Amino acid sequence: MGEHKWLTVVSKEEQDGVELVLEPLGFPPAATFQKALFDAGIPLTAFNVDDVEAEYKRLTDLEVSFSIPPTVMGITKLAVFNDTCGNNIQLFQVL
Repeated sequence: MGEHKWLTVVSKEEQDGVELVLEPLGFPPAATFQKALFDAGIPLTAFNVDDVEAEYKRLTDLEVSFSIPPTVMGITKLAVFNDTCGNNIQLFQVL
């Protein structure tokens, strides 16, 4: 795209599957919003998974840091981790 660049991330197991775009940091209003969400412990986004406990174990084995371990909340079980880019990411499973 000319002078513009971006990074996308895909699953190693499904390279033609969902592709996430990682937006660059540095746009002041966005950076303020991102930091406020992170400081408040609010996830930037959430992903539905089949088994939160299994994903929690897989990710903790990879040394991912969770601020909320698998926790039942109503009809869901969720866990929240730090993506190391200034975001909280929530994983959830509908029970």
